[in-house]
Amino acid sequence: MRARELAVQVPTVTPHDAVTTAVRVMAQGHLPGLIVVDARERPTAVLPGTQVLLLTVPRAHREGQALARTIDEPHADAFWKELDNLSVGDCLPHSLSRPAIVREDATLLEIAALMGRLRSPLVAVVDERGELVGGITLDRVLGRLTADGPPA
Repeated sequence: MRARELAVQVPTVTPHDAVTTAVRVMAQGHLPGLIVVDARERPTAVLPGTQVLLLTVPRAHREGQALARTIDEPHADAFWKELDNLSVGDCLPHSLSRPAIVREDATLLEIAALMGRLRSPLVAVVDERGELVGGITLDRVLGRLTADGPPA
């Protein structure tokens, strides 16, 4: 099975979208992550859900539990309200590793290997121009593997 056959349309975000919008897109779409695209619909980043969640945590509090623990509950809840001023681009890590992107002719094995290597439950699928065709979730890969696997 090739990536083009597994890919489905998934909502995307841009670096200019608010972090709150990105979190809502992921939550409402029940997605395991988000694909960030540029103005030409080319994926620039694929963020696992845990990375999207991390966008909601102020930079100073991301590295250690000790600092995060010093914030009381009412102030911790206030962080969400402050996110309206931040864009996805503002919060993207400066040193993103290679995004989880495959060409539409990639095999199921290639997709599974990339997901495992990058620890990404979401892969962007691109055409020969590098434009987004769709996304493949971990659930789709596992579903395909178990459909083709040996009987239980």
